[in-house]
Amino acid sequence: MTEHVEISGVRLYLSEPDESAGEWIGQREILMQLLACWLVVDEKDLPLAPRIVGSPGIGKTTLAISAGRTRKQDLYIYQCTADTRPEDLLVTPVLAESGQIKYHASPLVTAMIRGGIVILDEGNRMNEKSWASLAPLLDHRRYVESIVAGIKIHAHPDFRCAVTMNDDESTFEIPDYILSRLQPTLTLGHPQRTDELAILHYHLPFAESEMLNLTVDFLQQSHQLNLDFSTRDGINVLRYAMKRLAQDPTHPVAKDLVWQEALINCLGEEAIDLNETAKRRQRSLGGNAMPMGLGDFFFDPDDPLHPDYEDDDDDEDDDDQI
Repeated sequence: MTEHVEISGVRLYLSEPDESAGEWIGQREILMQLLACWLVVDEKDLPLAPRIVGSPGIGKTTLAISAGRTRKQDLYIYQCTADTRPEDLLVTPVLAESGQIKYHASPLVTAMIRGGIVILDEGNRMNEKSWASLAPLLDHRRYVESIVAGIKIHAHPDFRCAVTMNDDESTFEIPDYILSRLQPTLTLGHPQRTDELAILHYHLPFAESEMLNLTVDFLQQSHQLNLDFSTRDGINVLRYAMKRLAQDPTHPVAKDLVWQEALINCLGEEAIDLNETAKRRQRSLGGNAMPMGLGDFFFDPDDPLHPDYEDDDDDEDDDDQI
């Protein structure tokens, strides 16, 4: 039977903790930074609620899960979306078979009550109205108010929180009064080659070394060119390639061709030539634009007073004299 508690006469049915594995490989420093945010160094001190930022698929959630496992506390994950409502974040009323209303505590509220850790995953996909309901939780007050259930819920002293945020264009801009509560910012970058190879091997221990090296070489080149192919992309490419190799072992095919097929099917044609993709994206961002000189700020290019002005008529006259 689902565990429940009573707060101000209202029975809340609690969520189950997340049991996902989350071993963190490499980049030890950022793991230590996250764990430091959750320390309490004095009876008057409070834990911080950091935001972990980086591109999609880079391992932000895995980092937070691993930190939670290190602290040996129950871990809860709430997946934020554009249509998340305050009642989704806090307490949701559900009509029971008896016809009565049952109140279900979200993973966040359950972590508050039990003294667990909650990860608000992809927090910048959530709208301001939902963030506003968390404002008192994220400062020294450490409570939330459920309008639906009509109760105030205080956080257990052991409650900890972190927010992951994708660094891409498909997100909301979070208001400053919330950002000032989500500090510090921990920026996660791409792993080094040795670490990335270890990550791929951890997730796909059955993958052949040749396929592993093809994948990690591709990923490292994409990182150097500032392209948005992530470790998660590499895992998907490698997983699909290994499935294709295992599909018909009686007809062996070239491994590099299978890997290339997996690359195209998972990431598209642009993944074949990373250098050309990087150049094309640079051009789309204005990368070929000539740098402006001082004269560009004062004169149009066609103005005779512009330092680089060239008179086409003079050129034609010169041609006539030749």
